[in-house]
Amino acid sequence: MVYDESSDAYSIQTINLAKLFRKKKHKGIFGFLKRGNKKEKSETKDVTVALDHVNLKIRTGELFGLLGPNGAGKTTLVKCLSTILIPDEGTAIINGFDIRKQTTLVRASLGMVIGGERTLYWKLTARDNLMYFASLYKMPRKRIKKRVDELLEKMNLLERADERLEDYSTGMRQKVAIARALLHDPPILLLDEPTLGLDPTFSRQIRNQIRELSKKEGKTVLLATHYMEEADELCDRIAVINEGKIVAADTPDRLKAMVKETELVEIICYNPPQDAEKYLESLCPDVEIITLVRGEEAKGTPSRIKLMGGNAEKRVGTVVDALRKKNTQITSLNISLPTLEDVFIKLTGAKLTEGGRGKSQ
Repeated sequence: MVYDESSDAYSIQTINLAKLFRKKKHKGIFGFLKRGNKKEKSETKDVTVALDHVNLKIRTGELFGLLGPNGAGKTTLVKCLSTILIPDEGTAIINGFDIRKQTTLVRASLGMVIGGERTLYWKLTARDNLMYFASLYKMPRKRIKKRVDELLEKMNLLERADERLEDYSTGMRQKVAIARALLHDPPILLLDEPTLGLDPTFSRQIRNQIRELSKKEGKTVLLATHYMEEADELCDRIAVINEGKIVAADTPDRLKAMVKETELVEIICYNPPQDAEKYLESLCPDVEIITLVRGEEAKGTPSRIKLMGGNAEKRVGTVVDALRKKNTQITSLNISLPTLEDVFIKLTGAKLTEGGRGKSQ
């Protein structure tokens, strides 16, 4: 893809976008009875920084990934861009329109899909759902039926279009959700975890649809996900978000180049010690990050220990000997190619798959 760096080349721009969530501390029944006391009215509030002055530029026609663990701020960002949430600071420009001042025009420019949420009417058929939402978009009646049939065919749902959604699989309902987002043919799509909870077959189908919407139809797509393979496979560029902050943004290959191959060692094993990270850190203080990703060993999925940075390769012998003394069964050892998860760990010290913390905390 050849990029134009002029300001008109960006379909989505965020400018110091910040969002806080405040939660009042509940004081129980006695606190409720004392509500008449003015001092009690000024309850202490917990503040969660969901977005911390986010600045992003997403080019027109780009398939842009937002990669981060659950709770990193992905959904909050998508909801701010779609005007569902109002930011506390900053703003965003969507298709040339300000999310604060031109809400109606922003919404007309967008289609949004949120995974794992019940955003359709399950007692209605797929066709009836799409006809209903098309009427909300105030589409011309003559256009509605043709557009609905087009989308049902695109999603391979035409043969079952007149069945109730309650009889659909999760993957089929997600296809209807994507079709609903495309009804008014918006230039921009916001997809928040669109493959969440889907089996591999439907996940692949949804990913193919997303790729086609970007590459063949030229739509700008923001894909928020915590699936590393999904982001790596689909996206032109990726921003890594953690605790509401953008910590890196670049192409997948350039991001992975941040982790040198000689710095990354992966040990596949069973029964690692509970304190594996602290134990190995004490033995290898010159290795930047040591992280344990536990597998479902009862189901045959092994655990993985990763050494990253510093003298990782030179410390393999020390690590293997130490693990064997702890009765760990080592099945293989790899000098690994970097993944987006490795990039995330190096940038933040957090495990993307588990939301835990690595050595850098």
